[in-house]
Amino acid sequence: MINVTKPFLPPKEEYDTYLQGIWKREWLTNNGPLVNELELRLKEYFEVPHLFYVSNGTIALQIAIKALGLTGEVITTPFSYVATTSSIVWEGCTPVFVDIHPGTLNINPALIEEAITPRTTAILATHVYGNPCDAEAIEAVAAKHNLRVIYDGAHAFGSKIGTGSVFHFGDVSTLSFHATKLFHTIEGGAIVTKDPETAKKIAFMRNFGHNGPEKFSGIGINGKNSEFHAAMGLCNLKYVDEILQKRKELSERYDHMLRRLKVQRPSVLSNHTANHAYYPVIFEDEPALLKAIEALHGVYVYPRRYFYPSLETLEYITTAYPVQTSGDISKRVLCLPLYHELSVEEVDMISRALLRAQNY
Repeated sequence: MINVTKPFLPPKEEYDTYLQGIWKREWLTNNGPLVNELELRLKEYFEVPHLFYVSNGTIALQIAIKALGLTGEVITTPFSYVATTSSIVWEGCTPVFVDIHPGTLNINPALIEEAITPRTTAILATHVYGNPCDAEAIEAVAAKHNLRVIYDGAHAFGSKIGTGSVFHFGDVSTLSFHATKLFHTIEGGAIVTKDPETAKKIAFMRNFGHNGPEKFSGIGINGKNSEFHAAMGLCNLKYVDEILQKRKELSERYDHMLRRLKVQRPSVLSNHTANHAYYPVIFEDEPALLKAIEALHGVYVYPRRYFYPSLETLEYITTAYPVQTSGDISKRVLCLPLYHELSVEEVDMISRALLRAQNY
Protein backbone atom coordinates (compact mmCIF):
# COMPACT_ATOMS: atom_id res chain seq x y z
CA MET A 1 0.00 0.00 0.00
CA ILE A 2 1.31 3.45 -0.96
CA ASN A 3 -0.23 6.42 0.84
CA VAL A 4 -0.02 10.03 -0.27
CA THR A 5 2.69 10.69 2.32
CA LYS A 6 4.86 8.94 4.87
CA PRO A 7 6.80 10.66 7.67
CA PHE A 8 10.57 10.83 7.46
CA LEU A 9 12.18 9.22 10.50
CA PRO A 10 15.85 9.64 11.38
CA PRO A 11 18.03 6.75 12.62
CA LYS A 12 16.53 5.72 15.96
CA GLU A 13 19.88 5.80 17.73
CA GLU A 14 20.22 9.51 16.95
CA TYR A 15 16.87 10.23 18.59
CA ASP A 16 17.79 7.96 21.50
CA THR A 17 20.87 10.11 22.18
CA TYR A 18 18.63 13.14 22.71
CA LEU A 19 16.29 11.09 24.90
CA GLN A 20 19.15 10.14 27.19
CA GLY A 21 19.82 13.84 27.77
CA ILE A 22 16.16 14.51 28.50
CA TRP A 23 16.06 11.69 31.05
CA LYS A 24 19.21 13.02 32.69
CA ARG A 25 17.98 16.63 32.93
CA GLU A 26 14.35 15.73 33.73
CA TRP A 27 13.36 18.93 31.90
CA LEU A 28 10.51 17.87 29.64
CA THR A 29 8.86 21.10 28.53
CA ASN A 30 8.60 24.84 29.40
CA ASN A 31 11.23 26.28 27.08
CA GLY A 32 13.87 23.60 27.62
CA PRO A 33 17.37 23.52 26.13
CA LEU A 34 16.41 21.44 23.07
CA VAL A 35 13.57 23.85 22.24
CA ASN A 36 16.03 26.72 22.47
CA GLU A 37 18.58 24.89 20.33
CA LEU A 38 16.00 24.08 17.67
CA GLU A 39 14.84 27.70 17.54
CA LEU A 40 18.43 28.88 17.14
CA ARG A 41 19.18 26.35 14.41
CA LEU A 42 16.01 27.25 12.51
CA LYS A 43 16.76 30.98 12.74
CA GLU A 44 20.17 30.26 11.25
CA TYR A 45 18.70 28.04 8.53
CA PHE A 46 16.14 30.63 7.42
CA GLU A 47 18.33 33.65 8.26
CA VAL A 48 15.55 35.32 10.26
CA PRO A 49 15.87 37.39 13.47
CA HIS A 50 12.93 36.03 15.50
CA LEU A 51 11.44 32.53 15.44
CA PHE A 52 9.25 30.84 18.06
CA TYR A 53 8.70 27.10 18.20
CA VAL A 54 5.09 26.31 19.10
CA SER A 55 2.82 23.30 19.52
CA ASN A 56 1.37 23.27 15.98
CA GLY A 57 0.80 25.32 12.85
CA THR A 58 -2.77 26.22 13.76
CA ILE A 59 -1.86 27.78 17.09
CA ALA A 60 0.88 29.62 15.17
CA LEU A 61 -1.77 31.25 12.98
CA GLN A 62 -3.99 32.09 15.96
CA ILE A 63 -1.13 33.69 17.89
CA ALA A 64 -0.05 35.61 14.77
CA ILE A 65 -3.55 37.07 14.37
CA LYS A 66 -3.72 37.95 18.06
CA ALA A 67 -0.20 39.42 18.19
CA LEU A 68 -0.94 41.76 15.30
CA GLY A 69 -4.16 42.86 16.97
CA LEU A 70 -6.30 42.07 13.94
CA THR A 71 -10.01 42.84 13.95
CA GLY A 72 -12.72 43.10 11.32
CA GLU A 73 -12.04 41.55 7.93
CA VAL A 74 -9.02 39.54 6.85
CA ILE A 75 -8.56 38.92 3.14
CA THR A 76 -7.50 35.34 2.49
CA THR A 77 -7.56 32.45 0.05
CA PRO A 78 -10.30 29.81 -0.23
CA PHE A 79 -7.72 27.33 -1.58
CA SER A 80 -5.85 26.19 1.52
CA TYR A 81 -6.21 23.81 4.43
CA VAL A 82 -9.19 24.57 6.68
CA ALA A 83 -6.93 25.90 9.49
CA THR A 84 -6.16 29.03 7.47
CA THR A 85 -9.81 30.06 7.53
CA SER A 86 -10.84 28.57 10.88
CA SER A 87 -8.04 30.45 12.66
CA ILE A 88 -9.41 33.75 11.36
CA VAL A 89 -12.92 32.88 12.53
CA TRP A 90 -11.64 31.50 15.86
CA GLU A 91 -9.97 34.82 16.59
CA GLY A 92 -13.18 36.77 15.99
CA CYS A 93 -12.34 38.11 12.53
CA THR A 94 -14.19 37.68 9.26
CA PRO A 95 -12.50 35.93 6.34
CA VAL A 96 -13.00 37.63 3.00
CA PHE A 97 -12.07 35.28 0.18
CA VAL A 98 -10.22 36.42 -2.91
CA ASP A 99 -9.95 33.98 -5.80
CA ILE A 100 -6.74 32.23 -6.76
CA HIS A 101 -4.51 32.58 -9.78
CA PRO A 102 -5.31 29.69 -12.17
CA GLY A 103 -1.61 29.02 -12.72
CA THR A 104 0.12 29.31 -9.35
CA LEU A 105 -3.02 28.41 -7.33
CA ASN A 106 -2.04 31.10 -4.80
CA ILE A 107 -4.21 34.09 -3.94
CA ASN A 108 -4.43 36.39 -6.98
CA PRO A 109 -2.87 39.76 -6.05
CA ALA A 110 -4.68 41.48 -8.92
CA LEU A 111 -8.02 40.76 -7.20
CA ILE A 112 -7.13 41.81 -3.65
CA GLU A 113 -7.66 45.54 -3.90
CA GLU A 114 -11.29 45.32 -4.95
CA ALA A 115 -12.02 43.23 -1.83
CA ILE A 116 -10.67 45.85 0.58
CA THR A 117 -13.25 47.68 2.70
CA PRO A 118 -12.97 50.09 5.66
CA ARG A 119 -13.12 47.00 7.93
CA THR A 120 -10.13 45.26 6.32
CA THR A 121 -7.10 44.96 8.61
CA ALA A 122 -4.89 42.30 7.00
CA ILE A 123 -4.13 39.86 4.21
CA LEU A 124 -3.48 36.21 5.10
CA ALA A 125 -1.99 34.38 2.11
CA THR A 126 -0.91 30.75 1.80
CA HIS A 127 2.19 29.53 -0.04
CA VAL A 128 0.12 26.70 -1.55
CA TYR A 129 1.94 23.36 -1.86
CA GLY A 130 5.16 25.21 -1.01
CA ASN A 131 4.84 27.36 -4.15
CA PRO A 132 5.71 30.92 -3.04
CA CYS A 133 3.09 33.64 -3.31
CA ASP A 134 3.71 36.78 -5.32
CA ALA A 135 4.82 38.46 -2.09
CA GLU A 136 6.02 41.67 -3.71
CA ALA A 137 2.64 42.30 -5.33
CA ILE A 138 0.75 41.39 -2.16
CA GLU A 139 2.85 43.66 0.01
CA ALA A 140 2.56 46.56 -2.45
CA VAL A 141 -1.23 46.41 -2.04
CA ALA A 142 -0.88 46.05 1.74
CA ALA A 143 1.42 49.06 1.98
CA LYS A 144 -0.94 51.18 -0.12
CA HIS A 145 -3.86 50.42 2.22
CA ASN A 146 -1.93 50.14 5.51
CA LEU A 147 -2.73 46.47 5.99
CA ARG A 148 -0.79 43.81 7.88
CA VAL A 149 0.37 40.66 6.06
CA ILE A 150 0.56 37.11 7.40
CA TYR A 151 1.86 34.24 5.30
CA ASP A 152 0.66 30.73 6.04
CA GLY A 153 3.87 28.89 5.25
CA ALA A 154 2.74 25.50 6.54
CA HIS A 155 4.00 23.91 3.30
CA ALA A 156 6.90 26.25 2.62
CA PHE A 157 9.94 24.89 4.46
CA GLY A 158 12.81 25.40 2.00
CA SER A 159 10.83 27.52 -0.49
CA LYS A 160 12.55 30.67 -1.70
CA ILE A 161 11.90 34.04 -3.27
CA GLY A 162 15.09 35.11 -4.97
CA THR A 163 17.95 33.66 -2.97
CA GLY A 164 16.26 34.01 0.41
CA SER A 165 13.60 32.19 2.37
CA VAL A 166 9.93 33.01 1.87
CA PHE A 167 9.92 33.75 5.60
CA HIS A 168 11.73 37.04 4.96
CA PHE A 169 8.40 38.52 3.83
CA GLY A 170 5.31 39.71 5.67
CA ASP A 171 4.72 41.00 9.18
CA VAL A 172 4.49 37.40 10.37
CA SER A 173 4.90 33.99 8.75
CA THR A 174 3.79 30.68 10.23
CA LEU A 175 5.01 27.13 9.70
CA SER A 176 3.69 23.66 10.40
CA PHE A 177 5.96 20.85 11.54
CA HIS A 178 3.26 18.19 11.52
CA ALA A 179 4.39 14.65 10.73
CA THR A 180 3.03 14.94 7.18
CA LYS A 181 5.37 17.84 6.35
CA LEU A 182 8.75 17.40 4.68
CA PHE A 183 10.38 18.72 7.87
CA HIS A 184 8.55 17.67 10.99
CA THR A 185 8.80 17.47 14.76
CA ILE A 186 5.94 14.94 14.98
CA GLU A 187 3.63 17.78 16.04
CA GLY A 188 4.76 21.37 15.99
CA GLY A 189 4.95 24.70 14.26
CA ALA A 190 6.72 28.03 14.32
CA ILE A 191 6.09 31.75 14.08
CA VAL A 192 8.54 34.08 12.32
CA THR A 193 8.67 37.86 12.45
CA LYS A 194 11.27 40.52 11.77
CA ASP A 195 9.67 43.06 14.13
CA PRO A 196 11.06 43.02 17.69
CA GLU A 197 7.86 44.38 19.26
CA THR A 198 5.74 41.72 17.59
CA ALA A 199 8.29 39.12 18.68
CA LYS A 200 7.97 40.29 22.27
CA LYS A 201 4.19 39.87 22.16
CA ILE A 202 4.48 36.40 20.66
CA ALA A 203 6.97 35.33 23.33
CA PHE A 204 4.46 36.21 26.07
CA MET A 205 1.39 34.91 24.23
CA ARG A 206 2.67 31.39 23.60
CA ASN A 207 3.23 30.86 27.36
CA PHE A 208 -0.01 32.07 28.98
CA GLY A 209 1.31 35.66 29.03
CA HIS A 210 3.91 34.82 31.69
CA ASN A 211 6.36 37.66 32.36
CA GLY A 212 8.11 35.90 35.20
CA PRO A 213 6.76 33.22 37.57
CA GLU A 214 4.14 35.49 39.19
CA LYS A 215 3.58 38.22 36.60
CA PHE A 216 1.64 38.30 33.35
CA SER A 217 1.85 40.54 30.30
CA GLY A 218 -1.49 40.45 28.54
CA ILE A 219 -3.59 37.49 27.49
CA GLY A 220 -1.85 34.27 26.49
CA ILE A 221 -2.39 30.66 25.60
CA ASN A 222 -0.52 27.39 25.97
CA GLY A 223 1.36 27.30 22.68
CA LYS A 224 4.57 25.72 23.97
CA ASN A 225 6.15 22.55 22.69
CA SER A 226 8.15 19.82 24.41
CA GLU A 227 11.75 18.63 24.50
CA PHE A 228 10.69 15.34 22.88
CA HIS A 229 9.29 17.11 19.84
CA ALA A 230 12.27 19.44 19.62
CA ALA A 231 14.58 16.41 19.71
CA MET A 232 12.88 14.99 16.62
CA GLY A 233 13.26 18.36 14.92
CA LEU A 234 16.98 18.52 15.68
CA CYS A 235 17.43 15.03 14.28
CA ASN A 236 15.46 15.77 11.12
CA LEU A 237 17.07 19.14 10.47
CA LYS A 238 20.34 17.36 9.70
CA TYR A 239 18.63 15.59 6.79
CA VAL A 240 16.42 18.37 5.45
CA ASP A 241 18.61 19.32 2.48
CA GLU A 242 18.78 15.66 1.48
CA ILE A 243 14.99 15.42 1.85
CA LEU A 244 14.46 18.48 -0.34
CA GLN A 245 16.77 17.11 -3.03
CA LYS A 246 15.11 13.68 -3.04
CA ARG A 247 11.65 15.19 -3.40
CA LYS A 248 12.89 17.33 -6.28
CA GLU A 249 14.25 14.23 -8.03
CA LEU A 250 11.02 12.29 -7.51
CA SER A 251 8.96 15.23 -8.78
CA GLU A 252 11.09 15.44 -11.89
CA ARG A 253 10.55 11.72 -12.44
CA TYR A 254 6.80 12.24 -12.23
CA ASP A 255 7.16 15.12 -14.72
CA HIS A 256 8.92 12.82 -17.15
CA MET A 257 6.59 9.86 -16.73
CA LEU A 258 3.39 11.93 -16.88
CA ARG A 259 4.37 14.21 -19.77
CA ARG A 260 1.59 12.73 -21.94
CA LEU A 261 -1.06 12.75 -19.21
CA LYS A 262 -3.86 15.28 -19.76
CA VAL A 263 -3.26 17.26 -16.57
CA GLN A 264 -2.11 20.70 -15.53
CA ARG A 265 0.69 21.34 -13.04
CA PRO A 266 0.93 24.52 -10.92
CA SER A 267 3.20 27.19 -12.39
CA VAL A 268 6.02 28.79 -10.39
CA LEU A 269 6.81 32.48 -10.79
CA SER A 270 10.22 33.45 -12.12
CA ASN A 271 12.80 33.92 -9.37
CA HIS A 272 10.68 31.76 -7.05
CA THR A 273 11.68 28.27 -5.90
CA ALA A 274 9.08 25.74 -4.78
CA ASN A 275 10.15 23.01 -2.36
CA HIS A 276 8.32 20.00 -3.87
CA ALA A 277 6.32 19.53 -0.69
CA TYR A 278 3.53 17.95 -2.75
CA TYR A 279 2.92 16.72 -6.29
CA PRO A 280 -0.50 18.04 -7.35
CA VAL A 281 -2.01 17.36 -10.77
CA ILE A 282 -5.13 19.06 -12.11
CA PHE A 283 -7.36 16.95 -14.35
CA GLU A 284 -9.53 18.20 -17.19
CA ASP A 285 -12.70 17.56 -15.18
CA GLU A 286 -13.91 15.84 -12.01
CA PRO A 287 -14.93 12.59 -13.75
CA ALA A 288 -11.34 12.23 -15.04
CA LEU A 289 -10.07 12.76 -11.49
CA LEU A 290 -12.45 10.15 -10.06
CA LYS A 291 -11.41 7.68 -12.76
CA ALA A 292 -7.75 8.25 -11.85
CA ILE A 293 -8.46 7.67 -8.15
CA GLU A 294 -10.25 4.41 -8.98
CA ALA A 295 -7.29 3.27 -11.09
CA LEU A 296 -4.81 4.07 -8.31
CA HIS A 297 -6.90 2.36 -5.65
CA GLY A 298 -6.83 -0.69 -7.90
CA VAL A 299 -3.06 -0.93 -7.40
CA TYR A 300 -3.26 0.00 -3.68
CA VAL A 301 -2.16 3.60 -4.15
CA TYR A 302 -4.00 6.24 -2.12
CA PRO A 303 -3.64 9.85 -3.32
CA ARG A 304 -5.45 12.77 -1.69
CA ARG A 305 -7.94 15.35 -2.92
CA TYR A 306 -6.07 18.26 -1.41
CA PHE A 307 -7.45 20.92 -1.17
CA TYR A 308 -11.04 19.83 -1.38
CA PRO A 309 -13.56 21.30 -0.96
CA SER A 310 -12.91 24.99 -1.58
CA LEU A 311 -13.22 26.79 1.77
CA GLU A 312 -16.10 29.12 0.85
CA THR A 313 -18.28 26.01 1.23
CA LEU A 314 -17.60 25.69 4.97
CA GLU A 315 -20.80 25.67 7.02
CA TYR A 316 -19.67 28.57 9.22
CA ILE A 317 -18.98 30.83 6.23
CA THR A 318 -22.22 32.72 5.73
CA THR A 319 -21.34 35.00 2.82
CA ALA A 320 -21.16 33.81 -0.79
CA TYR A 321 -17.93 34.93 -2.44
CA PRO A 322 -17.17 34.85 -6.19
CA VAL A 323 -14.24 32.43 -6.14
CA GLN A 324 -14.96 30.39 -9.23
CA THR A 325 -11.36 29.40 -9.97
CA SER A 326 -10.83 27.96 -6.48
CA GLY A 327 -14.13 26.08 -6.63
CA ASP A 328 -13.27 24.66 -10.04
CA ILE A 329 -9.65 23.69 -9.27
CA SER A 330 -10.57 22.09 -5.94
CA LYS A 331 -12.81 19.59 -7.77
CA ARG A 332 -10.06 18.63 -10.23
CA VAL A 333 -6.83 18.59 -8.21
CA LEU A 334 -5.22 15.45 -6.83
CA CYS A 335 -2.00 15.11 -4.83
CA LEU A 336 0.00 12.04 -5.78
CA PRO A 337 2.22 10.15 -3.31
CA LEU A 338 5.47 11.95 -2.56
CA TYR A 339 7.78 11.22 0.36
CA HIS A 340 11.43 10.52 1.08
CA GLU A 341 11.26 6.71 0.99
CA LEU A 342 9.19 6.57 -2.19
CA SER A 343 11.23 4.83 -4.90
CA VAL A 344 11.62 5.72 -8.56
CA GLU A 345 10.10 2.33 -9.37
CA GLU A 346 7.00 3.19 -7.32
CA VAL A 347 6.71 6.56 -9.08
CA ASP A 348 6.86 4.72 -12.40
CA MET A 349 4.17 2.25 -11.29
CA ILE A 350 1.87 5.07 -10.12
CA SER A 351 2.45 6.94 -13.38
CA ARG A 352 1.68 3.90 -15.53
CA ALA A 353 -1.60 3.35 -13.68
CA LEU A 354 -2.61 6.94 -14.40
CA LEU A 355 -1.63 6.65 -18.05
CA ARG A 356 -3.67 3.45 -18.40
CA ALA A 357 -6.68 5.25 -16.92
CA GLN A 358 -6.43 7.72 -19.81
CA ASN A 359 -5.90 4.87 -22.34
CA TYR A 360 -2.21 5.52 -22.95
